[in-house]
Amino acid sequence: MQANLREIRKHRRYSEEFKKEIVIIFESGKLSVPQIEKLYGVSAVSIYKWIYKFSTFNEKGFRVVEMKQSSIEKLKDLERKVKELEQIVGQKQPNFLRPKVVCATKQVKV
Repeated sequence: MQANLREIRKHRRYSEEFKKEIVIIFESGKLSVPQIEKLYGVSAVSIYKWIYKFSTFNEKGFRVVEMKQSSIEKLKDLERKVKELEQIVGQKQPNFLRPKVVCATKQVKV
């Protein structure tokens, strides 16, 4: 006999302040919907609903559409910056992070 397994759904309730904050982040252009989704753990569907409800740019009869190409370009820019910073950090490691080779000899009288 096999147990009947069901997916457990997580129903979360978010405050109106949180929803508006997410919309402001999206409208500022700093993060795209997929980025916000991953960062805050909120579904994209919920984020788009909040945008339609709270956005200052939203007018009746218009849809908010995020261009896929702009998201890709933002991601590529961020990846370039990360590589740049990794190179800078790699070049300027402090001396205390570098391993020191210390050889000590001791003379013993027999």
